[in-house]
Amino acid sequence: MAEGPTHDGKRLDPMEPWRAARDLYMDAWGKTMVDMVNSEAYAQATGAMLDSYMTVSAPFREAVEKAMLKTLEQMAMPSRADVLSIAERLTNIEMRLDDLDATLGDIQRLLVKVGTAPRPQAGKAQPSKKKTTRPQRAKRGKK
Repeated sequence: MAEGPTHDGKRLDPMEPWRAARDLYMDAWGKTMVDMVNSEAYAQATGAMLDSYMTVSAPFREAVEKAMLKTLEQMAMPSRADVLSIAERLTNIEMRLDDLDATLGDIQRLLVKVGTAPRPQAGKAQPSKKKTTRPQRAKRGKK
């Protein structure tokens, strides 16, 4: 088979000029877009469009939220507001428990400082001073 025409030892590619033109065009377009997007006029125009979109979409969004709340209520499922309320309550409980723990720690340190031994906490097993042993079971022999 005969090889294609060559120029300086390289194969000629008929698409290469088109690729080069495309690359130049894309570079110029990219630079133009960056300059346009970074302008104050573009920021103002985008802000105005977003404001009008939010104004127009607000009634639809409210209708969807009401429908979702009714649906969740009928399915006996919590809404976002319910979950957030429970999370806030749990956070409040956790903070109060932390405060109680810190206060009890302070009281315990003060008692040790004064020299009074703290009483054992209710519900915890007290260590026995006398060591007890279990009677060992008699081993059964084989019959």
